Amino acid sequence: MLKKDTYDVVIIGSGPGGLAAAVAAKKAGAEDVLVIERDMELGGILLQCIHNGFGTEIFKEDLPGPSYAQRYIDESIELGVETLLDTIVLEVTPGRKLFVSSKQHGFFEINARALVLAMGCRERTRAMIQIPGMRPAGVYTAGTAQRFVNIEGKMPGEKVVILGSGDIGMIMARRLTFEGAKVERVLEILPFLSGLNRNYVQCLQDFDIPLLFKHTVKFIHGKNRVEAVETVAVDDKWNFIPGSEEIIPCDTLLLSVGLIPENELSRQAGVELDPLTGGPYVDESRQTNVPGIFAAGNVVHVYDLADWVTLAGYEAGKGAAKFAMALRASEEAHIPVLAGNNVHHVVPQTINKRSLEDEEIELQFRVRTPVEDRVMIEVHDGKNQIARKSARYARPGEMNTITLKPKNFADVEKASSITVDVNPR
Repeated sequence: MLKKDTYDVVIIGSGPGGLAAAVAAKKAGAEDVLVIERDMELGGILLQCIHNGFGTEIFKEDLPGPSYAQRYIDESIELGVETLLDTIVLEVTPGRKLFVSSKQHGFFEINARALVLAMGCRERTRAMIQIPGMRPAGVYTAGTAQRFVNIEGKMPGEKVVILGSGDIGMIMARRLTFEGAKVERVLEILPFLSGLNRNYVQCLQDFDIPLLFKHTVKFIHGKNRVEAVETVAVDDKWNFIPGSEEIIPCDTLLLSVGLIPENELSRQAGVELDPLTGGPYVDESRQTNVPGIFAAGNVVHVYDLADWVTLAGYEAGKGAAKFAMALRASEEAHIPVLAGNNVHHVVPQTINKRSLEDEEIELQFRVRTPVEDRVMIEVHDGKNQIARKSARYARPGEMNTITLKPKNFADVEKASSITVDVNPR
């Protein structure tokens, strides 16, 4: 099982934002840092991005995605960051309690002094853009096709049309061409690229893959498998232009039509979302409106470069560590007062170490069941007795007290908690 149930900083997601947050939190002084990842390995989406283009801003090198991720994986391990892989976070509360499930550990709870949301984003699907037609096999998001080819070693198809000029779509046009597929067309409903210009040059122009602006897919043909797509030109208001239809035979349609920040857990935690970005409102330290909950990377808004995600992760990690250390200091300044044998509750429930000066501290409590004919009331730290007194009886209907005197304060200050017991003499 886990080493502990409370961590200074817990990070959901191990992509470039999550790993950077973990490294930054450790370097900023957080003692316990935990990364939770739903996949079997650390790295997030970087593991399937085997193309170059990562690290140009931070390392001044041109790295493939897995190599970029490995640098942060190695650094996080060296710093002592703990990880939970193949693990799903089911719910997050505003108080930073996580309800978590995994095959190895089952269902359990984790408390975070500070939490970093780094779940990334997801792709828009066919249902979201409502392309008419049957529901044949062969319609994929570009990221799904990327995983098929680069991780699973499977080809999604042989004759491909790509809708959208997002970066993953253009990169997959080149990748599928490398593997022997024929990319018939890339269509973009906008009059300009939605991805990076460098990907247009390196992935489409260099491989003579045609790109049509102000075009989209009007209909998908095929019952069991995609057989063709009907394309159409659009005007400035995205209305179809009659007579511009074209049937393109193909067996695969890839969708690269935008990304959506992954914020279901954020909503559960009471995080306020910006309707323009789909991600949380954050301050300069990447803290959301919920104290102690931070967010970084594509979960906040969609970035063009992983390097920018990493830099945002650094800020979130540093902010989370600062918040956690302040909270830890506050917790350590208070000594819990616990109800022990036959005690229903005690007030005060905690003692501030700064109040351990010259004045006495009275503990008030009620018992669960009556004890007649003399009782012994004892305060202890689990091993050592701190104070005691006897009483004629103890009854649930009457409040009882025991006073901690200045001579007891040295023992109280050394305790991680103190407990009040009521026993028959």
